[in-house]
Amino acid sequence: MEMSLIHMKKSIPILILTLRKRLGLSQEKLAVQLGVSFQTVNRWERGRTQPSHLALQAIKQKLIEMDQEGADLLFLYFGCDPNKIKGENCKN
Repeated sequence: MEMSLIHMKKSIPILILTLRKRLGLSQEKLAVQLGVSFQTVNRWERGRTQPSHLALQAIKQKLIEMDQEGADLLFLYFGCDPNKIKGENCKN
């Protein structure tokens, strides 16, 4: 199940904020982990810009690394089966 691009774009701020809170990170620390600037994470959370394809892959990888704690977000935003997080359906 794949989320429509329009719906996903509207939900990116929620994804970024939820990911950051679950990891217990500031915007600055999440930015370092994703290889982007603090301003970029801030703009994503405020809905001013959208992550690039490469940034989305980094976010997806971070969720995979979170295992079950990221399973619901992987399913909602990337269509990955939460029962098969390590499976082929979640590969970049």
